[in-house]
Amino acid sequence: MAFGAVTAWEVSDRAAAADDVVSRSQPLSADAASIYRSLADADTAAASGFLAGVKESHDVRARYESDIATASRLLVKAAANTTGASDSGRSIAALNEQLPRYNGLIEQARANNRQGFPVGGAYLRYANQQMTDQLLPAAQRLYEAETGRLYEDYDQAETWPYAALAVGAVALGALFWAQRRHYLRTNRVLNQGLLAASAASVVVLLWLVAGHAVAAADLSTSRSHGQESLKVLNDARINSLQARANENLTLVARGAVLTPDGKDDKYDADYKTEMHDLVAGLDSAGKLADDGAGRTPVEEARRSVAEWQQRHSTARETDNSGNYDDALEQVIGATGSTGQSFDRVDAALEEAIGHEQREFTRAASDGKGALTGLPLGAAVLAVLGAAAAGVGVSRRLAEYR
Repeated sequence: MAFGAVTAWEVSDRAAAADDVVSRSQPLSADAASIYRSLADADTAAASGFLAGVKESHDVRARYESDIATASRLLVKAAANTTGASDSGRSIAALNEQLPRYNGLIEQARANNRQGFPVGGAYLRYANQQMTDQLLPAAQRLYEAETGRLYEDYDQAETWPYAALAVGAVALGALFWAQRRHYLRTNRVLNQGLLAASAASVVVLLWLVAGHAVAAADLSTSRSHGQESLKVLNDARINSLQARANENLTLVARGAVLTPDGKDDKYDADYKTEMHDLVAGLDSAGKLADDGAGRTPVEEARRSVAEWQQRHSTARETDNSGNYDDALEQVIGATGSTGQSFDRVDAALEEAIGHEQREFTRAASDGKGALTGLPLGAAVLAVLGAAAAGVGVSRRLAEYR
C-alpha cells in the first residue's frame, strides 16, 4: 500500500509537470517570444512605412497594426496566467504602460511625415529609442522569466521518482522474505496470495521504470531538438527584425545620430552588430537542426542574409555618394532591394520555427503520454496486491484455528 501511494503521488507530480511543459509553460514562453517579435516587427514596419511617406503601402500599414494588435492580445493572455508580483507580472505591466505611448509616437511621426514636416523623423527616432530602451528589454525579461518557468517544469518532470523506487524495492524485499519464511516454516512451496502481491508489485515497479524512462527521454528530446532550437531561431529572427529597423532608420536619420565616439552612424553600427549576431545564430540553428526539414529553411536564411548584406553595402555606398533617392529604392524598392532579402530571411525563419515547434509538441506530448494511467494503475495494483497478500496470509492463519 505504501509503494502504491508513494508511486501514485510522485508520478502524479511528474505527470503534472510534463503537462505544464506541453500546455502551459512552453506556450507561455512561445507567446513571450511572439510578443518580442511582434514589437520588433512593428518597429521595422513603422520605419519602412515612414521611408515610403505618402506612398506607404497598405500591406506595410496592415503589418504594423497587426503586430501591435498581436502584442496587445498576447499581453492580455500572459497577464491572465501570472501574478502581478512576479517578474513576469512586472514586465507585463511595463509593456502595457509603454506600448500605447510608443503607438502614439508612431502616429505623430506618421502624421508629420505625411505633411512633409521634418519633425516627423524626430518622433520616429524617439519612438525607436522607446522601443529599444524600454519595450524590448521588458519583453526580453518576460521571455526569460517564462522560459525559466519552462525549464523548471522540465527539471521537475524529468527527475526520477527515487522514493517510489526505494519503497518498491523494500516492498518486494519484504514479500520475498515473507514467502521464503513461509516456505521454510510450513514446507509449502507457494502462497498464491503473496505470489499475486509480488506480481502486482513487479508490474508497478517495471511500469514505473519504463514509463518514466520513456517520458524523460521524450522530454529531453523535446528540450534539445525542440525548445533549444526554438530559442536560437527566435533570437535570430529578432536580430533580423532589429537589423532591418536600424537599416531603415539609417536613411531616416541621415547621419543625425552618431555612435558615442562620434565617428559612425549609430543605426548603421547597430545594424552591423545585429547582423553579426544573426549570422552566429543561424550557425547555431544549423547545428541544432536534426533533420532535413529543419536544416533547409536555415540554409535558405543563410543565403538570403548573405544577399542582404551585399545589397546593404551597395545601398550604403549609394547613399554616402549623395544619391539618397537611389539608395532609398535599393532599401525599400520592389525589386532587388534589401527589403526583399529581409522578407526571404523572415519567411525562412518563420518556416524553421514552425517546424521546430511541431517537433517540440510531438516529443513533449509523447513524454506526457508515457506517464498517462500510471498513477491510477499503481494505486489499483497496490490495492489488489495488498488484498491478495491479506488473503494469502489469512488462509494460512485459518489452518491453525
